[in-house]
Amino acid sequence: MPRRVLAVVTAAYLLAVAWITLNPFPPDPHRNSLLTSLLALFAETPALTWVTYDVVEFSANILMFVPMGVLLTLLLGREHWWLALALGIAATLTIEFVQLFLPARYSDARDLLANTLGTAVGIAIVLGSAAAATARGRRAAATGS
Repeated sequence: MPRRVLAVVTAAYLLAVAWITLNPFPPDPHRNSLLTSLLALFAETPALTWVTYDVVEFSANILMFVPMGVLLTLLLGREHWWLALALGIAATLTIEFVQLFLPARYSDARDLLANTLGTAVGIAIVLGSAAAATARGRRAAATGS
């Protein structure tokens, strides 16, 4: 992907995250019929009773920050993966700080953990993919393919 396109995609992603996390009027999860139906189904299924709203929210926070790790690592370069992680943490700290001043929002340390995990997973995807591609290239060179 050309660097300019990657920068635009990253900026659009960051704007979307800002809108989702800093919107002063967050959606009410109790008015989401799909979510409430799924949670009710999980509650009735013995093997899935551990899937609560808190688990879903924590998982969603992880998933929301995976692209941050991917995009920042690609944008900054794999050798600067640590900077991508630092920026993911800084973004989360900023979000949680701003949410302290939004009456309909609340700041939560679990969000810092989930968002950092998501960023780290995104970084691991990029680094793991690069390592796998390098290993495939070495095998191909060794076999003469």
